Amino acid sequence: MLFTPFTLRGITFRNRVIISPMCQYSAKDGIADDWHLVHLGRFALGGAGAVVAEATAVLPEGRITHGDLGIWSEAHVAPLARVATFLKQQGAVPGIQIGHAGRKASMQRPWYGNGPLNDADIARGDRPWETVSASAIPIGEGWITPRAMTAADIAALVEAFVTAAGRAAAAGFELLELHGAHGYLLHQFLSPISNHRDDAYGGARENRWRLPLEIATAVRAVWPTNLPLSFRVSSVDGAEGGNSIEDTIAFAQALKAGGVDVVDCSSGGIAGSATAARVTRDYGFQVPFAARIRHEAGLPTMAVGLITDPRHAEAILQAGDADLIAIAREALADPNWAVHAEATLGAADPEARFATWPKQAGWWLNVRQREIDRLGPWKA
Repeated sequence: MLFTPFTLRGITFRNRVIISPMCQYSAKDGIADDWHLVHLGRFALGGAGAVVAEATAVLPEGRITHGDLGIWSEAHVAPLARVATFLKQQGAVPGIQIGHAGRKASMQRPWYGNGPLNDADIARGDRPWETVSASAIPIGEGWITPRAMTAADIAALVEAFVTAAGRAAAAGFELLELHGAHGYLLHQFLSPISNHRDDAYGGARENRWRLPLEIATAVRAVWPTNLPLSFRVSSVDGAEGGNSIEDTIAFAQALKAGGVDVVDCSSGGIAGSATAARVTRDYGFQVPFAARIRHEAGLPTMAVGLITDPRHAEAILQAGDADLIAIAREALADPNWAVHAEATLGAADPEARFATWPKQAGWWLNVRQREIDRLGPWKA
């Protein structure tokens, strides 16, 4: 199943391997450059069905770090279009995730500490900016307290997402994902841990859903009808008093009604690092969330998190626990994970083992393989 096509709206993925968004913290003023082209392009060359660009900020103050990609101006479109065009030329569906970091904005790049900006960061030119959130509650001790968003802020944020979606379509992306997980702004509205508002956007869970649903509905209205819309959730907060899987199943039902086509099922991150949660980590530890959302909310899901072996990915699909398999850090270790998985699962034609590789590499590898078959294994 991993190497059968899958269709959402008018887009067919050549297989069910999706490369997850992975922040590179390497942009300047939000502009995609050669690093992003090569980083994302290698996964398309490696056979993935779709490649999704990292969390891309809809406003400059929505960046996690100064190195994040942005889509808040027309200047961002052409560099992103270069990436989308290359991905599509190589047979992968080009995707992009858009979001706002909220109280997790204005942070250090991970290799400098992954915490609040300090004097050393400022000396490097990474100056802090005001952060906003659902409520004026910091991530934790030692973090900047964000400003609670006003009604005007919320209206401007919805418009920023809508405008960003239009730019993503203009750049040629065919899969759009809204980032509502990992403790970033939409998740900050969703979670009772970070949302203590007493207006229409706080309190009961349906009120906490209001802003993410307004954004999803508004984006769906401008995102082309033939193109799929995804929403990444933290399926559970994994912290006392936080959202449960039952909360997220109900939210997913509302997303479906708002025109979302697939739910990307992650977890955690409402406090601490992006994936921090008291969820026991084992291979495929988030798959049960994808399975429950798929069956109980009635819409396709994407499973993600410590799925490293192709046979495991295949088992998840065969069990009906998800429709798509998202690969992230394993793809950093092996950008050719998809074509290697195809061979591991016996999906590749043994008489043409490299037929699905880019022809520029496949013909070389076919010639080499004949020599290896003739010689047999190397012996010391």
